Amino acid sequence: MKFLDEAKVYVRSGDGGAGCVAFRREKFIEFGGPNGGDGGRGGDVWVECVQGLNTLIDYRYQQHFKARKGEHGMGSNCHGANGADVLLKVPAGTQILAEDGETLIADLTEVGQRVRLAKGGNGGFGNAYFTTSTNRAPKHANPGLEGQEMWIWLRLKLIADAGLVGLPNAGKSTFLASVTAAKPKIADYPFTTLHPGLGVVRSDEREFVLADIPGLIEGAHEGVGLGDKFLAHVERCRVLLHLVDGTCEHAGKAYKLVRGEIEAYGQDLADKPEIVALSKADALDPDTLKEQVARLKRAAKRKPLVLSSASRQGVPEALRAIQAMIESGVAEDEAAQPAPAWQP
Repeated sequence: MKFLDEAKVYVRSGDGGAGCVAFRREKFIEFGGPNGGDGGRGGDVWVECVQGLNTLIDYRYQQHFKARKGEHGMGSNCHGANGADVLLKVPAGTQILAEDGETLIADLTEVGQRVRLAKGGNGGFGNAYFTTSTNRAPKHANPGLEGQEMWIWLRLKLIADAGLVGLPNAGKSTFLASVTAAKPKIADYPFTTLHPGLGVVRSDEREFVLADIPGLIEGAHEGVGLGDKFLAHVERCRVLLHLVDGTCEHAGKAYKLVRGEIEAYGQDLADKPEIVALSKADALDPDTLKEQVARLKRAAKRKPLVLSSASRQGVPEALRAIQAMIESGVAEDEAAQPAPAWQP
């Protein structure tokens, strides 16, 4: 199944059914009177966050969703049937944006959340509704109200506790494969990872979700390479693990390049807690390793972790550091929440 994280969709709710103009005419009934029924209500358009989905690929093949119209009213005070609703199913982490691509309509982050995008039109009143003491035989009825229509954007931002960032071939996919059951494509050429990947890490009897995104290169915020739109998938992360390839020419310059792209992307991503690690340590001799660690320390202004996903060197320490920052973020969020109001 292919990965799709953005789709443009047209939705339209159903029109309401028209009211009916009818009169009761039966043998031996002297005063029949009006008996036109009301029209049915048009169907609504709903979007629901469901479990088991991790992509918007379904909306590549179908972009138009229209709810059914309400049935017209009939004689004998028969109410028209209501139109059937339409339900769009999306994965957790989906944002619903207006046609301009900026106005946020809803942000579905939990399974079971449900939002009505377009309300169906009300059905029109039949002539029986307009009967009064002075107008005993009304000969008019209301038409049904029209439904709502709009174009919307569905934009998926993966929900993960921690995210991996770095240059292409920095060892992000190898790290994800070594600590989770995920099986990302791994090769010795740049941009092996073309789509974000998720994995569940189980460390010290605890679990958290780790996200891997394609690598960033210089000018990614201007569309160079695969661009930087994949950074949206780590916006919800509590901590970033920045991997720097130890076999590159200069670890400090590589770190600054990626940080520059993250800052250019915005969305407060540069303010997230960050763990810096020098990867592929098993491929370096002691002198080169010491030199690269020193360069990375000067650039990041902190002591980096040293790890090797192939030999598992430093991997447990990195996982514990990630888990500690996640728990710290959760504690801060709980402390920031207002205390519930006292109730007798």
